[in-house]
Amino acid sequence: QVQLVESGGGSVQAGGSLRLSCAASGYTVSSTRMGWFRQAPGKEREGVACIGRDGITMYSDSVKGRLTISKDNAMNTLYLQMDSLKPEDTAVYYCAASTIASNENALSPSRYELWGQGTQVTVST
Repeated sequence: QVQLVESGGGSVQAGGSLRLSCAASGYTVSSTRMGWFRQAPGKEREGVACIGRDGITMYSDSVKGRLTISKDNAMNTLYLQMDSLKPEDTAVYYCAASTIASNENALSPSRYELWGQGTQVTVST
C-alpha cells in the first residue's frame, strides 16, 4: 500500500520548535520530489518547502530561515524542522510526493500526486 503518514504536530508557544516527520511506505522518498504544505482555516493550501531528488531545497518566503526540510533515504522519511514558530504558522501540515522532476512551480500543490493525512500545528502567543 502506497502511503505517507505525518507525525510530530502539536501545540507550542511562539518562538518554540517542532519537528514533523513523514514516513513513506510503498514509495521511495529518494526517487521523487517531496514537499511540505500547510492549510489554515479558511485559506488555500500553500507550499512551504520542497526537496528534489538531488537534495536541492526550496522554501516559501514566509518560512525561509525558520523551517528546514530534509530527508533520510535510509529511513525513507521526510522531515520538517520548524524553529522560531509564529502564530501565523498555525495550520494543518501535509507532506506530499511528486513524480514531476522539474523545479517549475515546485511549491504548487497541483503538481503533487500523493498526500498524507495531515498533522495539526498550533502556535500560541
